[in-house]
Amino acid sequence: MSKVTSKYDIHIQGLENKRYTYEFEGGNEFFEFFEQDIITSGHFKANVVIDKNSALLQLFFDIEGIIEMTCDRCLEPFEEPVHLKEKYIYKFGDRHEEITDEIEMIPQNTATINIAQHIYDFIGVSLPMKKLHPRFRNEEEDEDDKFIYSTEEGDLEEEKEETIDPRWAALLSLKNPKDGQN
Repeated sequence: MSKVTSKYDIHIQGLENKRYTYEFEGGNEFFEFFEQDIITSGHFKANVVIDKNSALLQLFFDIEGIIEMTCDRCLEPFEEPVHLKEKYIYKFGDRHEEITDEIEMIPQNTATINIAQHIYDFIGVSLPMKKLHPRFRNEEEDEDDKFIYSTEEGDLEEEKEETIDPRWAALLSLKNPKDGQN
């Protein structure tokens, strides 16, 4: 365990069955530790509430911060605000096993959990896939609006009637006979 991530250790051995609140902060050193290109710099504050009972630990994360990103379009750096709430569960069992993305089994005698990876993952998943500088975001929305088509049934029916080939019109009258015609 590194000096950087050991700040995110929570000693759980001997905790009573009740609610506990922890506060954590991190900056560039935290993000650099993970040696990934997703997030390289920024800062955050995390409020973590642990609800402990005899069977499990429920962790409720409330993370707020600013992540420095590079725009995919202009390659200029910009700051992306993040504010997210997530939940993670540690179930007590006889071995260590990741059950799902949100549930992990840990041995009953586990003394300490480290939440650094969880914080990093939650922040990473909350970031937009398309990294656009804020000045381009309105343009992007406007471009998307250009491609909105009316889906009202009346409009679609009119278009269908206009595009019907006259050679097929006789067949359509057989398919949809008018009142009294068979």
